[in-house]
This record gives sequence, structure tokens and C-alpha cells, in this order.
Amino acid sequence: MKRRAWLTLGAVVLGGGGIATYAVASPSTDAAGDVQPKRPVKVYDLTLKGTAAGKRELPRTETKEFSLLGVSWTGVTKPLEGRAQVRTRSSDTGEWTAWQDLETNIDPPEDPEERSGARGASEPLWVGPSDGVQVQVVHEDGTTSAGLPKGLEVNLVDPGIATAAEQKNTGDDTDPAAFAADETPTPTPTVSDSTSASPTATPTDTATATPTATATIPTAPPSTVPAPSVVSRADWGADESLSPDPSEYNADVKAVFVHHTDGSNDYSCADSASIVRGIYAYHTQTNGWNDIGYNFLVDKCGTIFEGRKGGVDLPVLGAHTYGWNRESTGIAILGNYTDAGASDAALTSVARITAWKLGQYGVDPDSTVQLKAGATQKNLAGTSFTAGSLYTFNRVSGHRDGYATECPGTSLYAQLPTIRAWASGPVQGLKLTSLTGATLSGSTYYTKGAITAKWSATTPSSLISKFELLVDGQVVATTSGTATSAGTTLAAGSHKVAVRAVHQSGKTTPATTALTVVTDTTAPTFSTTPTITLRTGTVTTTAAPVTLGWKAADSQALKQVSLLSPTTATFGSTTTSSSRTAKPGTASTWSMKAYDVAGNTRTSSPSYTPMILQETSATKSGSWTTRSSTSYLGGKSYSSGSKGASLTWTFTGRSAAWVVSRASTSGQAYVYVDGTKVATVDLKSSTTAYRQAIWTKSWSSSAKHTVKIVVVGTSGRPTITTDGLVYIK
Repeated sequence: MKRRAWLTLGAVVLGGGGIATYAVASPSTDAAGDVQPKRPVKVYDLTLKGTAAGKRELPRTETKEFSLLGVSWTGVTKPLEGRAQVRTRSSDTGEWTAWQDLETNIDPPEDPEERSGARGASEPLWVGPSDGVQVQVVHEDGTTSAGLPKGLEVNLVDPGIATAAEQKNTGDDTDPAAFAADETPTPTPTVSDSTSASPTATPTDTATATPTATATIPTAPPSTVPAPSVVSRADWGADESLSPDPSEYNADVKAVFVHHTDGSNDYSCADSASIVRGIYAYHTQTNGWNDIGYNFLVDKCGTIFEGRKGGVDLPVLGAHTYGWNRESTGIAILGNYTDAGASDAALTSVARITAWKLGQYGVDPDSTVQLKAGATQKNLAGTSFTAGSLYTFNRVSGHRDGYATECPGTSLYAQLPTIRAWASGPVQGLKLTSLTGATLSGSTYYTKGAITAKWSATTPSSLISKFELLVDGQVVATTSGTATSAGTTLAAGSHKVAVRAVHQSGKTTPATTALTVVTDTTAPTFSTTPTITLRTGTVTTTAAPVTLGWKAADSQALKQVSLLSPTTATFGSTTTSSSRTAKPGTASTWSMKAYDVAGNTRTSSPSYTPMILQETSATKSGSWTTRSSTSYLGGKSYSSGSKGASLTWTFTGRSAAWVVSRASTSGQAYVYVDGTKVATVDLKSSTTAYRQAIWTKSWSSSAKHTVKIVVVGTSGRPTITTDGLVYIK
């Protein structure tokens, strides 16, 4: 919602008891639509007062809204030997921040054109929408103001509203008329420095053989790699009237210097254009430069912004690394990367710009180069440079490599090898992560033919030209650099599957370790058909104890066998039997499915019926007594203690079990099969048990058989009690 604003008078107590009035823009609640009008960028300068030896300050002061600030002073080459700190008040919450240090060890300009009206200045600090500021600058020894430069100011930048996205309603829009009412920031107390206002010398480029820039617009050479997407100056809202001078150009780009802009990392990427606009205004209006210093700026989301004008594809002379601007380009990441590293998105974009710019001149980003010093100085590590001499640099270097500054921050500096590797290639960290359509068994994959290979790489996809899927060393599929998988169909037999990557530079990553993949289209077999045989245990009219047996095999690798009916179960490849139960008198289909590792299957579904032959169906000899009890099969059984008494059953089947009762007084019986004695069975048991299948026998196929039991007449316990016979047909 757009709001009107009015000016309210206020007052602030200055050091020494002075009072200064100031004007504050106060919003009203009048609604005026959902879109904000465009508002130009503005810079407001507040003079710092000398309150004590070695100190300049501005007490807590209400201001017009600003989002970026810095401290500047007269004399572009005069260092600020001390500490500059600021606090700001959020215009959203009204809360004051903690004290924040400003980076004051800033490169001076190199060119006469850059030095006209230039001031010494700290790095700008993005603080977000604010309406109050407090500043203190203290000399490093804290005792003398003579050591502080004259003309100390805090410079507040309102980046305005310039892009379509920013024009959308934010709910806290200030009427630009309020700013137009008073272009001079308040309060601006007049403060004189205790030091004389003697002119300060400006630096000169003493290297007579240093490469010089030209105003002649060169032809943009093609690059060996694709150009990244760049937000143009027009799209981020550059006010070109702030930079009236024509662009200057170097002969080429031999190196890239990486920077950070300092300030908070908590900014929203929606504010990035405003931050770039604020830095531009600060560099031109406060530093007095003819344009923003960096050639490119990148936010934490990876958005690339055009910096200094003149053409993103041309070797534009920047003002980013004192002594080395004439053979390089400067890229700054928005934020402070002293304690925390830059995001992968930001590093990726820096790598893409680097590869593209250096690719225009046939340069490998992961190499070194000799640059000619444009100034006599030292870098942060203490290395001395003499103007006009050659020194070796990495093609991708940090600001601190060329100048005595902490920039680009310790953490980002440690990430420069990553930028070099990503920009140069080959693709790093490539590995096959999985094969779908194939199953791993041991160290070999098995498939029916169609597979999909999936991979990953640590090099960002935007820097990768393509991936190639290899089968037995031959390319069978090619994908884009953003792909993470590819499919193919393998012929029968054993194969080696691998993947390789091609970087945008053309460098090819060696193929990954090949995976062995066997194509198998032959189904498993049941060398032994699933069969049930009777086993010992308790028999009821609804469940007879059986053993399910089978044997499955595969030409390559058997995975498992599953029982599908009359119940379900899954077994390992080496299992060949399972104890189950079957319902007597009912035909049951015992369906089993064998799976191989490739996914081929074979099903076998034989049917079997357990049958109960009661004792009454047997042919009797000798003396037998009928007994009745619910504990017996069918409620009745035969009992005999007469030696030689027998029962004979004849049936056609493949398995049989004799069902009896057992007790401590039970005796023994002989078992004959097809006229041959095969066993002597002792029915004695310490505990009484009924319906026990105590003796079983099975055959390989179904046939007619006769089972005869004979009472032994065991001394002291001659009696046996039989329930009947169970067989499988």
C-alpha cells in the first residue's frame, strides 16, 4: 500500500551540548494502490563530530529511510588508521542493531579519471531499510585526533525503487515527495577537524610499462564456453546519469579477482538489485568513482548482475583490485564471507563467469599467469610488488592476493580452488549411484534387458556439457549436462556399464568404474516339483502335518521362491522345504513361484489331497476293541493287546502316516509295507497324546501300497490304540 508522508521536526543533543534540528519522514495510512511508484536512488551525507582526541562520532540520529551506508573522508589516499563502527535502527521493527565494524582498508583508484573528486571510504554495508544511525570512529591508538583523516562523514544510501518487482506493494512505501521536499540530509551539524585541511596526494601509476586501457571499443571475442545469464544494468535499475564518463577497455582478460562486498548475508535475494544499486550509488556518489568498481556482482542465490558498464562480453577496465585492474576482471559476491563460505549457487555463478570470460581469450581457469604490477605495494600475505614488474598469480585469485585486504573473506578465499576446478573442468565427483531395472547379487547386476543408469557429480550441472552412457566401452546414450540418468536395453550376455562426463570446456572425465551387468531372459526351473509329504505330528480332521518340498534352479542366479497358495510364504534361494499343514479330504493347489535375480519367474502349481482312512476301513485279524472319545479321529478308535492282532489298509498315494494314541502303558507294533517289515514302533510316552502321526513313509510317485500294523504284545504293556491311516493322493 502506498502511503503519504509528512515532515516532523525533532531534535538531537550533540556532543558539547549543541542542539540540531532534523526532519523525519513519517508515513500515513492513506491507501493509494498496490504498486509503488519508481523512486530514484539518493545518497545522504551526515558529518561526524570530533568529541574527544582520536574520536569522531554521530549520536543516535533519526534519518530518512536508507538501506546501505559507509564512512568516507577527504583524501582518497589517506588511510583511516582506526576503527569505524555503526549502529542502525530498523524502520520495520524500530529496534537498534548491535555495533558493526566497517571495512576501511579499501583500494585507492588507479586512474586520474577515477580520482577526480574521489574520497577515501569504507566498504559499503547493507543494513536493510533503516531510519536511524549512530556512528563512532576511533583512532587506532585512541589518543590523538591528528591521526584521523579530515572530513569524516557517514554516507546513507536509499537505493530507491527501480525495477518492476520492487514496484509491487511491500506495505511500507514512503511517498517520494517527502524526499523531494528536503534533498539535504538532516541533521548535518557543522564540525571542524582539529587538523589542517591540507590537500592529500593521490596515487599515480608509476609502472611505465603497465598495460594501458583504451576508450576504443574492441570486438568481443567468442568464448570456448557458453555465456551465463546476466541481469543487465537496465534491469537492475542503474541510473546512467551517475556514470557519465565513457567506458575504458583493457587489451584482454588474463585473470579474475574474486571479492565480497561485506555486509550482512541475511539479505533477501529479492533485494539484490537494490543492493547492487546501492553499491553503485556509493561508489559514484561517495567514493567519487566514475562507475561501480566491480565488473560483475553475484548474489547468494546465484543471480549474476552486470557491474561496470561497457559490455559484459568486453574487457572493461574495472576498479576492484588496486594495481591489477588493467589485465583482469573483478567479480564480487554480495555478503560477508569471513566466517561462512559462499553458497554453492554463488560459487557456481562465479565459476561460470570465470570460465566464460577467460574462455574468450583461450585461458584455462585452473592455471597461473604473470601479471604486471601497476603499483608498488604489498598484499595481505606481505608479498611485495614493484610497479612494472611481473608476478605469478592464479588465474582465479582473491582480492587479498593483490592488495592488503581481508577481502574476499577467509572462508570464500578457501573456496577459490573449488571455483577454479568447476570453471576449468573436467567434471568432478562423477559416480554411478544406481541401476534401476537391474538387481545386484554379489558384485554383479542382473537384468532382463532394459536398465536405467543414475549418476551424480559434484561439479554443478550448469558447467557440464553432456553425459555419456557406455556399454562395453561404446557410447549408447548421450544426455544434457543437467540430466542425472539415461536408459538403454542390453543384449543377452555379460556387459560392462559406465558413465562419463564432458565439461563445458570440452574436458572429458574418465569413465566411472564399470559395473558388470548380466542380461538373463531365461526363467528359473523347478527341478523338483513342489510336493507335500506327511510328517510326524498331531493330526486333526482339519489339519494334517505335511512337509512341502521343492527344488528350484536358474541358469544365472536364483533369487527366491514364494508360496502363493494355499497360504503364502517367501523362501531364500537355498531353502528346499517347509513344514506346513494340509486339510484332509480337500484338494489343495500348492502353487509356488521361483524368481531369478534378473526378474524372470517360473510358477508350478500341483494339487494334492490328504485322506484319512479310519480304523474301521482296515482289514482286521485278531481281537480288537472299539473305544469312543472326542480325543480320537471321528470319535472312535481300535485298541488291542492281543499279540499278533493286525490291521491292514490298502490305498493309492505317495505318502502315508499311521495315526495312534500314546501313553505310558502303550506297547509296541510292527509296521509292514507291501508285505515287508520296515519298522518296530514303540508307542510308550510319558504324557498321554492322541491322534499322533508317529510313523510316516513317502514315495517318489503315487502308487498302490499296503500298510499293515501288528501288535507285538509287549510284556507289561501289550496294548496299542490306533486311530487310522492318513495318505496323500
